[in-house]
Amino acid sequence: MISTHCFHHADRESVARCPSCRRCFCRECITEHDGRVICATCLATLTAAPAAPVQRWAWISAPLAILAGLASAWVLFYALGWIVLHIPDDIHDGTRWSSPTLPP
Repeated sequence: MISTHCFHHADRESVARCPSCRRCFCRECITEHDGRVICATCLATLTAAPAAPVQRWAWISAPLAILAGLASAWVLFYALGWIVLHIPDDIHDGTRWSSPTLPP
């Protein structure tokens, strides 16, 4: 037998039945959503944002990013050091830029 009283308010007559939970509700407890009548509890669960998926390996992403940054900085400075070490000596003492045709 269908209840003729509101699920939340026992002293009020029910006007509609929620299609999700199958309970009867008064005019204050029921609302219209997407062209159908639904109770507030079912509406809250229907419109709730989906839970974010649990990322099992999220804890390792920050340390890996730090290590990747340190490794790339090391490679960059190693390459710059190699370039500086392999600059010819005559650039440092100024003989490369002096021209034999110009007076000193």
